[in-house]
Amino acid sequence: MADMCSHENQQLIKMRHYGEDGSTVLVLHGGPAAPGYMVPVARHLSAHFRVIEPFQRHSSPDEVLTVQRHIDDLHAVIAAECKGQKPMLVGHSWGAMLALAYAAAYPNRAAGIVLVGCGSFDTASRGRMQETRDGRMDDDMRRLMDRLAEKYPDPNRRLGAMGRLIQEIDSYELVSLGSKTVACDAKAHEETWQDMIRLQESGVYPAAFEAINTPVLMLHGDHDPHPGTMIRDSLKRYLPQLQYHSWPRCGHYPWLEKHACDEFYSTLTQWLLDYTATM
Repeated sequence: MADMCSHENQQLIKMRHYGEDGSTVLVLHGGPAAPGYMVPVARHLSAHFRVIEPFQRHSSPDEVLTVQRHIDDLHAVIAAECKGQKPMLVGHSWGAMLALAYAAAYPNRAAGIVLVGCGSFDTASRGRMQETRDGRMDDDMRRLMDRLAEKYPDPNRRLGAMGRLIQEIDSYELVSLGSKTVACDAKAHEETWQDMIRLQESGVYPAAFEAINTPVLMLHGDHDPHPGTMIRDSLKRYLPQLQYHSWPRCGHYPWLEKHACDEFYSTLTQWLLDYTATM
């Protein structure tokens, strides 16, 4: 694995590289603004592919982060790193949403898209997710959540701590807790997510996904609070080519789940190999 680095062009966001051979796959983290935790997926795929793990842009006092800004950053990475080759995009949670937003903006630049634990594009799906999470919280978990602001006055550390607590709720039976994020950015998280909500409420998403003409695979755990079948159905109208595969006893992080990780990796890898073989 190469060290985290910036391209000579200072406009490029930071990224990690894994592997040197095969077609290019970009692994997009979720959050928003929670980079670094998808290392296990990137390393696994590097046995067959050249893998790039972009770290999405941090917040700054100079601009308010938007979905379009993240799309532009991703496009700059693809233009610089792929040299005309069409990469496959593998996004998790918010990263899956970003993969779709990018492919809608640049329909001819991605060879295919894999959505892992994809986020929601309508209020009904988000409502179901919150109901599920609330129903899984016991009194001890609620007390921990209530005390986060007192225990972690720094908003970035608080966001990371909240993510670790929510991982317990979102998972079924983890093999491990996986890799930690490099550094959460609460301001970037809030700005990016609020812009995504704005775009949904104004009708931009998911309607814009109708422009996507590449194959799309959705991988989801049945125990994931993000309601997979509801999200699938909300997307299917605009993405008739969408394929859906789910696993029982599997939560929001399939590669960490005891009962699903092997099948997740084999399904993901084979799908990518099948489609890159035809490129």
